[in-house]
This record gives sequence, structure tokens and C-alpha cells, in this order.
Amino acid sequence: MSRFWSPFVKGLVPYVPGEQPKMHKLTKLNTNENPYGPSPKVLAAIQGELGDDLRRYPDPNSDLLKAAIADYHGVDVAQVFVGNGSDEVLAHIFHGLFQHGKPLLFPDITYSFYPVYCGLYGIPYEAIPLDESFQIRVGDYTGMKGGIIFPNPNAPTGSFLPLAEIERLLMVNTETVVVIDEAYVDFGGESAICLVDRFPNLLVTQTLSKSRSLAGLRVGFAVGHPDLIEALERIKNSFNSYPLDRLAQRGAVASFADQAYFEQCQQAVISERDELVKALTALDFEVLPSAANFVFCRHSRRDAAALAADLREDGVIVRHFKQARIEQFLRITIGRPEENAVLLASLQAILAD
Repeated sequence: MSRFWSPFVKGLVPYVPGEQPKMHKLTKLNTNENPYGPSPKVLAAIQGELGDDLRRYPDPNSDLLKAAIADYHGVDVAQVFVGNGSDEVLAHIFHGLFQHGKPLLFPDITYSFYPVYCGLYGIPYEAIPLDESFQIRVGDYTGMKGGIIFPNPNAPTGSFLPLAEIERLLMVNTETVVVIDEAYVDFGGESAICLVDRFPNLLVTQTLSKSRSLAGLRVGFAVGHPDLIEALERIKNSFNSYPLDRLAQRGAVASFADQAYFEQCQQAVISERDELVKALTALDFEVLPSAANFVFCRHSRRDAAALAADLREDGVIVRHFKQARIEQFLRITIGRPEENAVLLASLQAILAD
């Protein structure tokens, strides 16, 4: 610690992102990146921006991108906010919508950035336990609160809360902001964006990092009532008025223009997930139901940390969490068929030893 730090910095516990190793011949299944590359239309659009105009600032409002998102989801442009990845969008949400002095509610097993944002912005929170099947119980999210947020599908469990349950949650929580973080919704879920016109307290966030293969561009967005969007715009324009560069904006717009490629990759991941679940089950893994581009599983006899270490020795990287209740689980990103085959061959050899 340095004497030059502001006092609050000493108490921060930063988020630890998934490892981006530099190993050669690596089967990387630890950070939920899409195994298939971006649409060729995206690459062409980015290439078209590589010119003299890079000396100029990008559109601070990302008007073309907001219009593309609004058109795709059937909402008004005034209902759309964009940011530098959904993490930045979420940061603005925590800063602008959850600082009411009352505890924010989210699951005990969920995206680990949520408590980090609470620490950064001084937001009290309460972690609501998932049930014995690692599912969210809507009835637990009641009482005096300063907001509700959870991923759907949840991370790292992959479980999906049906739209009817989200609607039930909203109907009994009309006086607080409810944020549904849909980073993985395109792999088997149903978006709550269809509910934003009925519930002015609902905000839905998504990212282009997962289903649209654009983790390297950092593009995220939120959809909700214009009053909620205005709060985020105020935060953004008091922090960084140019969050998305020219390449990110053009590439993101192009991704919404290639629905056929999007659906092709989406279905490929879903199909590979189904096959991987069958194979892991045959190896005596318990695999939680997943609507995401990853599976969450534990072996009946083998320690998860040891399995992760042994896989790493074979050049296969998966994610292991040391958190209570899930320390015996591995989160495995769905890869291409050949990547999943390497994973399974490695597991078979480890388990046979």
C-alpha cells in the first residue's frame, strides 16, 4: 500500500478475471468466449473503418449502434444505453441506480463483480442463498431493499429463471430497480426485454462478447425505461463521453445485420453443449442444467481443484471457484467439437489413473 492512495482504495477487493494464459497448444475453456469467430460482415465493417477518420473522435452517443439495438429488440432508441462492455454498463447502474442506503439483493452464487461494485460505490448488499438445486427463489427477494440484480442465465451455475418468474418478481417489487443481466441469454434463455414497456423499474443488460463473438471489442448495452436510461447517460457523460471507439461501434452494428451467422453459431454452441453434457454424465459428473455457453459440473469422487490442476498439466484450462458451496464444481466453456474432444480425452485419462 502506498501513502499516496486515497483511503477508500485500501479497502477495495478487486474482481479477478478469468485467466488469459500465454501457453502454446492450449485448449482454453475458462472464460466463456465464443469458440466461433465474429461474422465476416463484422470483420469487413471494422476493416472499412481503418482509415484517416481514426484521427477523429467517435460518435459520443453511438447513434447508429443504438438504432441497430432498438430495431433488433423492437424498442425505442430512447430506451437503449451502450457502454464499453456490459461491465461498464453495470458499473454505471450500480453508481446511478443502487445508491439508496438500503441493501442491494443478489444471489450468493452469482457474478462475482457484483460485490466488487458494491465495495467500490459503498453500497450495502445482501447475498440471497440459492436453493439446494442452485436455483433462484423469487419469493426470497422481498422486503425493504435498494435494488435487485442477478444474471439470467445465472453465472456460474448456468441456470435459467423462466420469464413468468421474472414477471412475478417484478409484480411484487414495483418500488425498486430490478436489473436482469443477460450476458448468456442467447444460448437457451428468453430475454426479459419484452417486459420493459410494462415495468418502468426493469432494466435489462446484454453483451456482444458471448453470443456475437466480440469479447475483444468490449460492447454492452442496457434496455429499459427512458428515465433509467437518462440516469446512465448522466453517469456516462460525467465519466467518459466517448466510451465506444469507431471500430467497436461499426463492428457491433454489423453484428446485428448478420442474423443467419448469429443463429448458425448459436445453434452450434447449443448442440455442442448437449453433447458435452452427455459425455460428462457418462464420466460420473453431475452437470447442472445450463442455458449458457458453459456447463457447471462436479465429479462424484474426484476433487475439483485437483481435476483443474491435472487438466492444466494437459494444456486444458477450465475455471475452478474456491467459493463456499461450489468449491467442488468446475465451470467449463463450450468449445468447438475438437476442443471438447481434447477435454474429454484428458478427463478420461485423468479419471482412469
